[in-house]
Amino acid sequence: MSDPDWKIPDDLQPKVGRYAFDLERALRAVVGIKASVPSDAFTAPILGTERAGNGVLIGKKGLVLTIGYLVTEAEQVWMTTSGGGVVQGHVLAVDQATGFGLVQALGRIELPALELDDSTRIEPGATCVFAGAGGIEHAVEVQVVARRPFAGYWEYMLERPMFTGPAHPFWGGGGLISENGKLLGIGSLIVQQSSPNGDSVDLNMVVPVELLEPILDDLVNRGGSRQPPRPWLGIFCGEDEGAVLVQRVSPGGPAERADIRPGDRIVSVGDVEVSDLITLWRSIWSRGTAGAVVPLTISRARTTVRAAVHSADRTSFFKAPRLH
Repeated sequence: MSDPDWKIPDDLQPKVGRYAFDLERALRAVVGIKASVPSDAFTAPILGTERAGNGVLIGKKGLVLTIGYLVTEAEQVWMTTSGGGVVQGHVLAVDQATGFGLVQALGRIELPALELDDSTRIEPGATCVFAGAGGIEHAVEVQVVARRPFAGYWEYMLERPMFTGPAHPFWGGGGLISENGKLLGIGSLIVQQSSPNGDSVDLNMVVPVELLEPILDDLVNRGGSRQPPRPWLGIFCGEDEGAVLVQRVSPGGPAERADIRPGDRIVSVGDVEVSDLITLWRSIWSRGTAGAVVPLTISRARTTVRAAVHSADRTSFFKAPRLH
């Protein structure tokens, strides 16, 4: 979205007057986010050093909710409001389990904040607004297409995220707004789903705010959840016809130290056979907390390899946010 004049097609934009809340006011709570990350940051080779997306103002004192990958290891964060004002921000927390990121504005943001809605009540068929920064021309009227488990290749899984369509083209950190004018979730990804006629349809995966409310106070006041970190191996995996294959390992991470290699097929975690990412991540996390030894059975070049991987806390590899 490098074109400053881009906009959502008119027929996909939400229409003022169709909703029981002040749509234009609600959309002003969505801000643009730009983050700069050091070139030697752990996530820089994967996510880049210049990241851009959206965030949603959820607190009257400048608290902004976004998706964590935009601001992980960021040394500078700038937020642009609907009126064109620019405010510097400080990263308060990035929660690895949910994927949420919290940014505190370091200057005044004279905008309405969105209240959090009860996202547990939202089921497929619900009509919502998926909003990027920039008002109605950067918003899409969407439907919730599904609520089902999602497993990402980077040791990430959610049990009941929302999938919405049509897909928003600038989804990262965008806000999903309910028919009540409240925040339901934060945009994370674009995924493809097969339609009944065999075509692929683009959908957005949205992290629901029901996952935020139990940890919000800790993220604000402690910089992280009280829950102990999960075991992290530093593997990126994909599914291939009932098999889980290692695609890449993080340099210096637990898997690399245990000689796990790209191309390895993960057969089992302990006694649990693995054929998909959901089973893989659940099985690894069931071994305890970060630091637990995770026993893997690997198929490699027609041989069976058994490895005891000493897991770690993923965040221990990250650069801490700079204090301003």
